[in-house]
Amino acid sequence: QVQLVESGGGLVQAGGSLRLSCAASGRTFDTYAMGWFRQAPGKERELVASIHWSGGSADYVDSVKGRFTIARDNAKNTVYLQMNSLKPEDTAVYYCALRRSRFSPDYNYWGQGTQVTVSS
Repeated sequence: QVQLVESGGGLVQAGGSLRLSCAASGRTFDTYAMGWFRQAPGKERELVASIHWSGGSADYVDSVKGRFTIARDNAKNTVYLQMNSLKPEDTAVYYCALRRSRFSPDYNYWGQGTQVTVSS
Protein backbone atom coordinates (compact mmCIF):
# COMPACT_ATOMS: atom_id res chain seq x y z
CA GLN A 1 0.00 0.00 0.00
CA VAL A 2 0.96 3.60 -0.55
CA GLN A 3 -0.08 6.71 1.32
CA LEU A 4 0.09 10.14 -0.27
CA VAL A 5 -0.21 13.33 1.74
CA GLU A 6 -0.46 16.69 -0.01
CA SER A 7 0.24 20.09 1.48
CA GLY A 8 0.76 23.65 0.33
CA GLY A 9 -2.60 24.71 -1.01
CA GLY A 10 -4.25 27.98 -0.11
CA LEU A 11 -5.59 31.29 -1.31
CA VAL A 12 -3.47 33.49 -3.54
CA GLN A 13 -4.04 36.48 -5.77
CA ALA A 14 -3.76 36.19 -9.51
CA GLY A 15 -0.15 36.39 -10.58
CA GLY A 16 1.05 34.84 -7.35
CA SER A 17 2.76 31.54 -6.64
CA LEU A 18 2.21 28.43 -4.57
CA ARG A 19 4.19 25.25 -4.12
CA LEU A 20 2.40 21.99 -3.49
CA SER A 21 4.12 19.03 -1.90
CA CYS A 22 3.16 15.38 -1.84
CA ALA A 23 4.91 12.96 0.48
CA ALA A 24 4.65 9.28 -0.35
CA SER A 25 5.07 6.46 2.14
CA GLY A 26 4.67 2.73 2.10
CA ARG A 27 5.51 0.64 -0.93
CA THR A 28 7.10 3.24 -3.19
CA PHE A 29 10.13 1.39 -4.52
CA ASP A 30 8.37 0.37 -7.74
CA THR A 31 6.87 3.74 -8.60
CA TYR A 32 6.83 4.43 -12.33
CA ALA A 33 5.57 8.00 -12.27
CA MET A 34 3.77 10.54 -10.16
CA GLY A 35 1.30 13.13 -11.25
CA TRP A 36 -0.65 16.14 -10.15
CA PHE A 37 -4.31 16.27 -11.11
CA ARG A 38 -6.87 18.96 -10.48
CA GLN A 39 -10.61 19.15 -10.46
CA ALA A 40 -12.61 22.35 -10.50
CA PRO A 41 -16.33 22.46 -9.61
CA GLY A 42 -18.42 21.15 -12.45
CA LYS A 43 -15.39 20.06 -14.46
CA GLU A 44 -13.70 16.78 -15.08
CA ARG A 45 -10.49 15.91 -13.36
CA GLU A 46 -7.46 16.63 -15.50
CA LEU A 47 -3.83 15.62 -15.37
CA VAL A 48 -1.84 18.79 -14.93
CA ALA A 49 1.69 17.45 -14.76
CA SER A 50 3.48 14.14 -14.44
CA ILE A 51 7.04 13.08 -13.82
CA HIS A 52 8.86 9.84 -14.46
CA TRP A 53 10.15 8.71 -11.10
CA SER A 54 13.51 7.36 -12.26
CA GLY A 55 14.43 9.52 -15.20
CA GLY A 56 12.76 12.73 -14.16
CA SER A 57 11.19 13.55 -17.51
CA ALA A 58 8.06 15.62 -17.15
CA ASP A 59 4.91 16.39 -19.11
CA TYR A 60 2.40 19.20 -18.71
CA VAL A 61 -1.05 20.05 -19.92
CA ASP A 62 -0.85 22.96 -22.35
CA SER A 63 -2.67 25.38 -20.07
CA VAL A 64 0.12 25.31 -17.45
CA LYS A 65 3.21 25.03 -19.63
CA GLY A 66 5.72 27.70 -18.76
CA ARG A 67 3.99 28.44 -15.44
CA PHE A 68 4.05 25.17 -13.48
CA THR A 69 7.03 22.95 -12.74
CA ILE A 70 6.89 19.43 -11.37
CA ALA A 71 9.89 18.03 -9.54
CA ARG A 72 10.69 15.07 -7.36
CA ASP A 73 13.05 14.25 -4.54
CA ASN A 74 13.58 10.52 -4.64
CA ALA A 75 15.39 10.45 -1.30
CA LYS A 76 12.40 12.05 0.40
CA ASN A 77 9.78 10.25 -1.70
CA THR A 78 8.25 13.63 -2.35
CA VAL A 79 6.92 15.30 -5.46
CA TYR A 80 6.39 19.03 -5.81
CA LEU A 81 4.37 21.29 -8.03
CA GLN A 82 5.65 24.83 -8.26
CA MET A 83 2.88 27.04 -9.60
CA ASN A 84 3.75 30.53 -10.80
CA SER A 85 1.73 33.24 -12.53
CA LEU A 86 -1.43 31.71 -11.15
CA LYS A 87 -4.74 32.53 -12.81
CA PRO A 88 -8.29 32.33 -11.46
CA GLU A 89 -8.90 29.40 -13.80
CA ASP A 90 -6.27 27.44 -11.88
CA THR A 91 -8.65 27.30 -8.93
CA ALA A 92 -9.34 23.66 -8.13
CA VAL A 93 -8.68 20.84 -5.74
CA TYR A 94 -5.27 19.44 -6.56
CA TYR A 95 -4.48 15.78 -6.06
CA CYS A 96 -1.23 13.94 -6.30
CA ALA A 97 -1.26 10.39 -7.54
CA LEU A 98 1.14 7.51 -8.04
CA ARG A 99 1.36 5.27 -11.06
CA ARG A 100 2.94 1.88 -10.73
CA SER A 101 3.14 0.54 -14.24
CA ARG A 102 4.54 1.86 -17.49
CA PHE A 103 2.18 -0.53 -19.31
CA SER A 104 -0.96 1.07 -17.93
CA PRO A 105 -1.80 4.77 -17.85
CA ASP A 106 -3.85 4.34 -14.69
CA TYR A 107 -2.83 5.97 -11.44
CA ASN A 108 -3.15 3.56 -8.57
CA TYR A 109 -2.99 5.68 -5.42
CA TRP A 110 -4.33 9.12 -4.63
CA GLY A 111 -3.88 11.76 -2.00
CA GLN A 112 -6.73 13.47 -0.21
CA GLY A 113 -6.45 16.68 -2.21
CA THR A 114 -5.55 20.24 -1.37
CA GLN A 115 -7.57 23.31 -2.32
CA VAL A 116 -5.98 26.02 -4.45
CA THR A 117 -7.98 29.22 -4.84
CA VAL A 118 -6.77 32.06 -7.04
CA SER A 119 -8.59 35.35 -6.64
CA SER A 120 -8.81 37.91 -9.41
